[in-house]
Amino acid sequence: MISFRPTTEADLAHLTSWTVEEPVGWIPAGRYLDDLAEGMYRPEWSWLAVRDGRPVGRALWWGPRHSDHPVALDCLDVHPSVPDRTAVAAALVQAALAGFTKPVQYAIKVAGGWRERPDLAAAVEWRRAAAHAAGLAHEVERLQFEWRQGAPVPEASGALRFAQADDAQFLAVFERIAAGSLDARTRASVAAIGLEAAAREEMDFYLSAPGKREWWRLAYTPEGEVAGMAIPSATPYHVNVGYLGVVPEMRGRGFVDELLGEITRFHAAGGAERITATTDLANAPMAAAFHRAGYLVSEIRLTLSNG
Repeated sequence: MISFRPTTEADLAHLTSWTVEEPVGWIPAGRYLDDLAEGMYRPEWSWLAVRDGRPVGRALWWGPRHSDHPVALDCLDVHPSVPDRTAVAAALVQAALAGFTKPVQYAIKVAGGWRERPDLAAAVEWRRAAAHAAGLAHEVERLQFEWRQGAPVPEASGALRFAQADDAQFLAVFERIAAGSLDARTRASVAAIGLEAAAREEMDFYLSAPGKREWWRLAYTPEGEVAGMAIPSATPYHVNVGYLGVVPEMRGRGFVDELLGEITRFHAAGGAERITATTDLANAPMAAAFHRAGYLVSEIRLTLSNG
């Protein structure tokens, strides 16, 4: 019989000795210990499946520093000796979800072309099936991009002027950009809570991110009309593109390249060795803009969520 429980300090050796042999992203001991010290992993967010007193499954949930709840499942694994890994993994995730009060997501991280590689496809499919069975049924495939120091830095064309603005001005532009967005998360949020609330939620997310508020810029045409916004941001690990968008009436003019270029120049000028970014696989225009700006696909993230 297999039981499921959060960890205690006595389980630390089990957590840090765990290895994943399949070709998917996972959390090694050093990363876990570093983030545990920062409060981004916690014993009560780290779950084990236990059989005959020995751990046979692991689910590591991550959350921002000082958060009351986790936001993401970073690592899900069940030992290959377990007959039905999918069922055990689903039960392990369900056990943790029963105590979480906020929506969460699980990103299965793999290399590109995973569907054509049997080893990658098998590693994804049982985890994907487990996540769906546990209630993480909303699925979006995303491309993870990165720009590395030494890659070309896009030059400013002068087509847009960038300036700081107050929160009210940014909120208004967030709302305008959300209308007709190709981003799956934005579209789902607008459908669920409405345009105004979705814009407020998006802005609050970036206000809470490790990036600095003074980095944010609105973009204007030479005639003084708002064209969009560029938000350089950061995660706890590195700087990233954050958020960029063009208001509906300005779309189709190539301004996305200007916005992405501004963010890239900003981080490059600050000495960034690596800038990361993500976009939905279905958002072909944004993916094309990343390629034009010198960003390369570093991995695929199959993101499953319950909200």
